[in-house]
Amino acid sequence: MEETPYTCRQTLKTSAPISCLAEGSSDHFFAGSDDGSVRVYNQETLKVVKAIRGLGEVSSVVCMSHNAGGLGDMWVASNRHALHFAMDTEKMILEKADATLTLELASSRSTKKNNQLAFCLDSGTIGVVDLSTKQVSRMKTSHDNICGTVKFIPDRPSELVSGGYDSKLLHHDFHQKTVLSRFDLGMSPLSESSGVSMSPPFILSSAMSPSGILAAGTADGRVWIGPGGEKMSGVSSGTSIKKKRRKWEGLKQDEAFTADVGHGPITALTFIGPRTLFTSTLMGKVTLHEIGSPTADGKLDISPKWMRETTDVNKVNAIIAIGGLIIIGGLSERGGGMIEVWEKGLKSGDV
Repeated sequence: MEETPYTCRQTLKTSAPISCLAEGSSDHFFAGSDDGSVRVYNQETLKVVKAIRGLGEVSSVVCMSHNAGGLGDMWVASNRHALHFAMDTEKMILEKADATLTLELASSRSTKKNNQLAFCLDSGTIGVVDLSTKQVSRMKTSHDNICGTVKFIPDRPSELVSGGYDSKLLHHDFHQKTVLSRFDLGMSPLSESSGVSMSPPFILSSAMSPSGILAAGTADGRVWIGPGGEKMSGVSSGTSIKKKRRKWEGLKQDEAFTADVGHGPITALTFIGPRTLFTSTLMGKVTLHEIGSPTADGKLDISPKWMRETTDVNKVNAIIAIGGLIIIGGLSERGGGMIEVWEKGLKSGDV
């Protein structure tokens, strides 16, 4: 394995566990906490420049940047609601009453694409909010258990994919509210492993690459890779040249594969390129993987490039990559909030 090119630049402490992280506009990032607060950090100084407090437990944050710069707008999923805040205000600390719009969804996590906000609920329901009309649509098919992750599919104007604690991945057309394809990790031969795990393959995390590859992290320490929806032009895959597909086929079983990437639940994933993926276990084992050359059976494979463990984040809930930074959030050993900021190319002793 290669030497880790990242060094921990700084750790940031908060009073409550960090539940989610999101990239913001104008070189900022957002951190949501279990105590109902959201902090906005400057990437350069790592200082808090604005905050929201007095919300319920924050499960996800989505930033909406403006062309004119500034912090833009933000949607926060908190308890049963999605709240909209205009962040370019003189107030340093905003309250729940400062939300410009509140939508009741139920306990949720969310993600944004263009003028839509997708959400998933602990009930297993998946839905989309049209931000131009504020209309809420729920899919006809839901998960049998908690739905913990939902992602829009690149270059597909009406498609998203969700993952749940029922070990299922569902591919939806949210305009038609129908399921286009599905995959059950619990019923698949791909769930077989050389080791013995006491955990079922609950889907805890997911990430979508810019090229349409889906990655899903499971409770039994594996990552499932669905490359069937990858759109590439002029790039060799085996002996043939992959062309843009008419349909997104990211859940096709004959192209998917799984890999054991850590001992314990895979709680956070993020792509930093079309085939470059970060994974993190609950206990803080962070690994960079490359999805690369086909195996003998013609499938793509995944190989670890380097691995590093967190030092101050005792349990990881979220990871994002921004430029030359990796930002990891979760709990400290004493149960408080902790963020580690890793910087690429930083040498020991530079801080």
